Amino acid sequence: MLLKLFNSIFSSFFPSCFRQVPEGRLKLRFHENRDSQLIFYTRSNQSGPKLSDFHLAATKTPDDLSNVLERALGVRGEVKKTRWLYMVGQTRVHCDRVDGLGDFAELEVLLNDDQTTSDGEKIAHDLMEKLGIKQDDLIAGAYMDLIEAKTNGN
Repeated sequence: MLLKLFNSIFSSFFPSCFRQVPEGRLKLRFHENRDSQLIFYTRSNQSGPKLSDFHLAATKTPDDLSNVLERALGVRGEVKKTRWLYMVGQTRVHCDRVDGLGDFAELEVLLNDDQTTSDGEKIAHDLMEKLGIKQDDLIAGAYMDLIEAKTNGN
């Protein structure tokens, strides 16, 4: 019954290389069959629904861009994951298998112009309930943060 909610969009494996930046997160996401993406985003590290502000730039030469970024900013680390992406209404459901960490789900509610952050939180909580995701299941931070904590023994 629940599977009727989902419309599969794609699945793919892609590494993302994170760079050292003073605030937010900057990553270069490598894709094989389409343009790679440089992505900068900011969001709080709280668990649960949160607003994310992101900016994308496509590139056909990710290796060249990666070399320039590495020289200018250094490398923070790399996240390798396989993602299955589904749409449920206006929510992207990311099902991720992250190397070295395990399996995760992320809900990304795409707000319409007339919707508030509160509207998005309600949509996310309703879908969490349908999927059986509890508050205790939620984590703060990003995969890169979890990888760093694991590497540092935290």
